[in-house]
Amino acid sequence: MTPRHLTAPAPGWTVHTDVVVIGSGIAGLVAALRCRPYGRVLLVTKALLDAGSTRWAQGGIAAALAPDDSPAEHLADTLTAGVGLCDEEAVRALVAEGPDAVRRLIALGTAFDQEDGGGIALTREGGHHRRRIAHAGGDATGAEISRALLAALKDAEGASPGSDGVRVIEHALVLDLLRDGAGRAAGVTLHVMGEGQPGGVGAVRARAVVLATGGLGQVFSATTNPEVSTGDGVALALRAGAAVTDLEFVQFHPTVLWLGEGARGQQPLISEAVRGEGAHLIDHAGERFMVGRHELAELAPRDVVAKGIMNRMRETGAPCMLLDGRHLGARVWERRFPTILAACRHHGVDPLTEPIPVVPAAHYASGGVRTDLYGRTSVPGLYACGEVACTGVHGANRLASNSLLEGLVFAERIGAALRSDLAAPPAGIGTVPADAAAPLAEVPGEGGGLLDPSARGDIQRIMTAYAGVLRGAEGLATAERELRALVPAPGEARPEPGVPAWEATNLHTVATAIVAAARRREETRGSHWREDFPERDDTAWAGHLVVRMDGGDLATAYEPLRRTGAAADERKERR
Repeated sequence: MTPRHLTAPAPGWTVHTDVVVIGSGIAGLVAALRCRPYGRVLLVTKALLDAGSTRWAQGGIAAALAPDDSPAEHLADTLTAGVGLCDEEAVRALVAEGPDAVRRLIALGTAFDQEDGGGIALTREGGHHRRRIAHAGGDATGAEISRALLAALKDAEGASPGSDGVRVIEHALVLDLLRDGAGRAAGVTLHVMGEGQPGGVGAVRARAVVLATGGLGQVFSATTNPEVSTGDGVALALRAGAAVTDLEFVQFHPTVLWLGEGARGQQPLISEAVRGEGAHLIDHAGERFMVGRHELAELAPRDVVAKGIMNRMRETGAPCMLLDGRHLGARVWERRFPTILAACRHHGVDPLTEPIPVVPAAHYASGGVRTDLYGRTSVPGLYACGEVACTGVHGANRLASNSLLEGLVFAERIGAALRSDLAAPPAGIGTVPADAAAPLAEVPGEGGGLLDPSARGDIQRIMTAYAGVLRGAEGLATAERELRALVPAPGEARPEPGVPAWEATNLHTVATAIVAAARRREETRGSHWREDFPERDDTAWAGHLVVRMDGGDLATAYEPLRRTGAAADERKERR
């Protein structure tokens, strides 16, 4: 059983706005900026404004910016990486609108690295057949994009009162969705932590709610995600009755710095761009084991490289593989990858003189809250963008550096949608002024159970052991059983409401949904690798698994793929 609401004190304060955006990565910041012309915007973030996942993005942002590149080629590479499950219409929107969206980032002040002769410097990453990855600060792209967007947001905060302003609440954990009598999103409850003001649990009344809460990597023991990535948005959406899709496709980044047996929490990422610049994967005997496994060798799509590393570790009994970039030279490392170089040296590894020990780790959720092409979810008034959303762009495996682009493009699309959505009265309930205290159908926090905060470590252990890179029926059944055992029995003492218990409960909800979908999909496709079903099966599994809350249980249903363009898995191989 999973709670329909998080147990929490009754809201002690209320604020009113037109749009509330939850999250301050690229998707949340762009959504807030694009929505501000159409009403008052409140941006809520779990930690500090610059503490989301975007700032950790190293490689860059993918777009067809080069003269020898095209959106059609970007489309083809994305569909190939998605292994037949991409929504082609969504991918077309991404690649067609991406170049101008990146130029708008530049106009906001984002300083991408330049070629010596002028023009944006572009690199390659896994799955790309062209150099189309724009980067900044060598390997600090996310930090630079965040800086530029935060500067624009600061200007918006300082705007005169009225529709152009953006108000910010930091240190706030979103709890549950508020809905009106017609089932439409009407705001959220949230808890402001520590130094935030106002304090404690409160309610935000809004005409539209935009989820941009990021990922769920903390459901695993080792991840590239920050500590705040506890799947809060997906858990909220499930409790609100929204459809959540493709959760079984959790991408494990192939090259994360190996910190030894038992390493836990956020791990240092070794960007795919290092391989794009020519570094090689080798085993401990010095053999380039990806050569011959895929035509692109080390630059194959991420699921292929992650599987190649795991297979070689099994074959040799080694606890990690090695990334050899010694031949790149000091100039490339110091100018192109200064952050990675510093992180490696901090952990006692010098990439200039020795190969880097690497292993796969949980990195990105290709699935999430299902949306249409304008970020609308199955709950009216609730929108989603960025990693928390499933737009259909990624399919079974995200193409490298498409994540920042997706957050950018689809956040802009939400802004376009809200221009008309906010102008139209909600169907069947008439126009409701933003400040009106319209009756709510239910107030979250009155019921449902919480997990003890100590369950967090158990959830991560279970998911890593049984639902990580390698999966099978027996392990997934064990995961389902052990996750269920963590739920307190009726009448058993429950923990006091608070951030640790709320996060543990969110992680448990998301983990349960991932395991249910992974157990149901009996094939290997993209980042979902079933050892007992090692082949892709388009006859039975060319479709999506949709998870919804049914009472206190999560129900998983299979939906055949909707073809909006030429079927990706029926396209002739370009290569």
